[in-house]
Amino acid sequence: MSDELRVGLVSISDRASTGVYEDKGIPALQEWFSAALASPWTLESRLIADEQSVIEQTLIELCDVVGCHLVLTTGGTGPAPRDVTPEATLAVAHKLMPGFGEQMRQVSLKYVPTAILSRQVGVIRGKSLILNLPGQPKAIKETLDGVFAAVPYCIDLIGGPYIETREEFIKAFRPKSAQRASG
Repeated sequence: MSDELRVGLVSISDRASTGVYEDKGIPALQEWFSAALASPWTLESRLIADEQSVIEQTLIELCDVVGCHLVLTTGGTGPAPRDVTPEATLAVAHKLMPGFGEQMRQVSLKYVPTAILSRQVGVIRGKSLILNLPGQPKAIKETLDGVFAAVPYCIDLIGGPYIETREEFIKAFRPKSAQRASG
């Protein structure tokens, strides 16, 4: 098994996927991971329309074919009719991880009262953790800062690589029994 974390990033936007405006979700995620991770990682990114079948196919491809350990989506989690990211995520899930959605909303509520409108979910598909993030770069950073401490241990538990973070940026939490000696 490779020690390299494979991260899938999926930006879900009708307008960005057709070139109406530039996607800012994937660059924000790339920047966050560059600052946060100390262990080796690679990235697969997709920019797709807000269509449930396309989202489902993309998530399945990143988890089952590409072998991403972590897949993060941005966009499509609100109450608007075209927002179907949570439905697509739940449709491909093997296990629900409700704590992630609860915590992501809790973090966002510190910044905006409309966070209560978010329908973000976290799920496991095989050996992949899938998390729905907000679409705006500021909200992406706030959300990841608030939940990522639990991600490395979750990846450990589902059979992925041991992820080390830059502790000055974000400290991964693991029980003492699951920690490896540094160095």
